[in-house]
Amino acid sequence: MTETRAPGWLSRSLQRLTADDHSIDAEELRADAVSAGCEPVSSCRKGAVVTVTGRLKSVVYTPRETVPTLEAELFDGSGSVTLVWLGRRRIPGIEPGRTVTARGRFAAFDGKRVIYNPWYELGAG
Repeated sequence: MTETRAPGWLSRSLQRLTADDHSIDAEELRADAVSAGCEPVSSCRKGAVVTVTGRLKSVVYTPRETVPTLEAELFDGSGSVTLVWLGRRRIPGIEPGRTVTARGRFAAFDGKRVIYNPWYELGAG
């Protein structure tokens, strides 16, 4: 029988020293999401009303023939979800690098995770 132990202080410190910036950033975003009481994007299930928080990686205005859309990719350290606002060309404060908490019904199709017309709150930054 093998005993599994939580990594000690030295082991955690060495991991942080040798980790790349992306890994450290993802770890910090996951910790922020947990402390805010939000679900990790990776554990969200289709059809559930979820609250997620993270950093916007990209924001794109997509003109459509019928309804224009504003799409923002939110990354929380565990995964990404696309926030889609139908009928919007721009939303003040929705810009790459900004921290956002979003709430809405989680959808997934063709491997893409989406929340349409989410309620949102801008974080500091």
